[in-house]
Amino acid sequence: MAADRIESQLKGVPAKPGVYLFRDAQATVLYVGKAKSLRPRVRSYFQAGSSDTRQGIRQMAGRVETIETIVTRTEVEALHLEQNLVKRHRPPFNVRLRDDKSFPYIAVTVEDDYPRVMFTRERHRRGVEYFGPYANAKKVRETLDVLNRVFRYRPCEGPQPGRHSGIPCLDFHIERCHAPCVGYISKEDYRELIEQVIEFLSGDDKPIRRRLEEQMRAAAAEERFEDAARYRNRLKAIERLSERQAVERREMGSVDVIGVAVSPERAAVQLFPLREGRMVDRYAFHLENAAGEELGEVLEQFCLEYYGSAPSIPPQILVPRDSGDTGALQSFLSERRGSQVEVRAPERGEKRRLQELAQQNAELALASETFQAETKRARRVEALEELREALNLESLPIRIECFDISNIQGQEIVGSMVVFEDGVAKKSHYRKFGVQGLAGQDDFAAMREVIARRFARLSVDPGSEEWNESFSATPNLVVIDGGKGQLSAALAAMQELDLPRVAVISLAKRIEEVFVPGRPDPILLPPQSAGLQLLQRIRDEAHRFAITFHRQRRDAAARESMFDQLEGVGPARRRALLQHFGSAERVVSASREELEGVPGVPAKTARSIYAQLHRTGGA
Repeated sequence: MAADRIESQLKGVPAKPGVYLFRDAQATVLYVGKAKSLRPRVRSYFQAGSSDTRQGIRQMAGRVETIETIVTRTEVEALHLEQNLVKRHRPPFNVRLRDDKSFPYIAVTVEDDYPRVMFTRERHRRGVEYFGPYANAKKVRETLDVLNRVFRYRPCEGPQPGRHSGIPCLDFHIERCHAPCVGYISKEDYRELIEQVIEFLSGDDKPIRRRLEEQMRAAAAEERFEDAARYRNRLKAIERLSERQAVERREMGSVDVIGVAVSPERAAVQLFPLREGRMVDRYAFHLENAAGEELGEVLEQFCLEYYGSAPSIPPQILVPRDSGDTGALQSFLSERRGSQVEVRAPERGEKRRLQELAQQNAELALASETFQAETKRARRVEALEELREALNLESLPIRIECFDISNIQGQEIVGSMVVFEDGVAKKSHYRKFGVQGLAGQDDFAAMREVIARRFARLSVDPGSEEWNESFSATPNLVVIDGGKGQLSAALAAMQELDLPRVAVISLAKRIEEVFVPGRPDPILLPPQSAGLQLLQRIRDEAHRFAITFHRQRRDAAARESMFDQLEGVGPARRRALLQHFGSAERVVSASREELEGVPGVPAKTARSIYAQLHRTGGA
């Protein structure tokens, strides 16, 4: 039995510091944790009278097949190992930042002859200086836009500036670039400009403001009023950027102030970064899988995630007073920084006031998200109840599947299946179908094939290779995108199979008519009803998913066709071209010199490809 197997593994868990991994039947890592003493910590997950109220953890415990432990010498070593394992396996039940995206940075390619200043979400390239991380990508792009207008660094991509034409591009003419590609600025002057950008991004805006003021006054004195106005506008833009970080607390130096709020359903973190006494931003995070956790545990997991990808760690981090023992976290962060990091709860003065402010913001953010989540949940319940009443369904349509067909004149026919559970898209259960063997455009036959293929796999044995988690679930409601014809085709396919009772309807887009089997007249739901809006959202999502798949298939076919028509291009050179340029469109738009630079393609062949593409108009 599973319980006996778990119990036998628990007996072998040592009472030493280390890391534990829970794996399911497919050996997938479900959860990674660390403990001062592994034995009691791991055993606590499987005790019948456990006080752990976290819903996700209770679900996880029932899926655990294998317990793996790694002993370390200290708790700090366990923290390091836990962080590495979480990054490697991305366990579904570990605490993580919402959406699990990497943070946006501003990158300066300092080792290029003419460095770029750009938006990025990576920070692993050599010869690049990174600034951030930032919590708001929109704010990063706004900052880059202002900096580009002030400093006029090159916005073009690639290690070398400009194009092969030898003519400056539009960015030069609208004063967004100094055109280093044609020698309008020397390498030394351009490097000085980039140093000013780095200086500003490092937090020192006084030199550039002083320089702009001097240039503005000099231009005005020489009656170059257009130039003076231009310098004035750039100065105002820099001042607006600086106003975002105008809260002065110079005596504090560089500090991160963290507020953490946890509820039985969710958790939120607010982080106030102070650099040289300036509050440079306010970062807000919502955490997944953190509901019901102890505050100290949430803080620790947040710091592992956040500072694990941050380019720098301040010497002091202020945390809530109920954070518990932060000694291991402090040692871990100190090792990452390379010097002492103090993690403490402030007792008095301005630091305590700032931490209480961060805590208050975290609690307000949590309350706001809770209210929004409850409002959305109530709206979804209302929509499902409306559908049950209006469509006379036997049960609440908890799982809704919607199907759509996409093609152009019978070419590259595809079908889509999207799934909504509890009124929310479940994208992991979306499925795509490539329809083969149909002569011409026959949406009814295509719909019949897609429905037959989907429901033929409903009763597949879970141990079979054909088993699929999405196809094995029985929907409460099937929605067909279309009218009576598409509905009839779907019903015909389902009647050929031995299926449980499943409600089937179709939604016609013209006036949003809902067709139900056995009823000649359509049902017209009120335009503002939550039920109709849910059906529309599901139908539009199925249409989007089908169109996207159809375009992928069509583009792939066009790409194959294009390369088939090029003399001297076989499978190997086709791969080389696509690997070098990334897409067929970029191959078509490439210059002769760029084609000649493709590894694996001889220069003579490259010139032939260019001639063929441009002789045929790029077809």
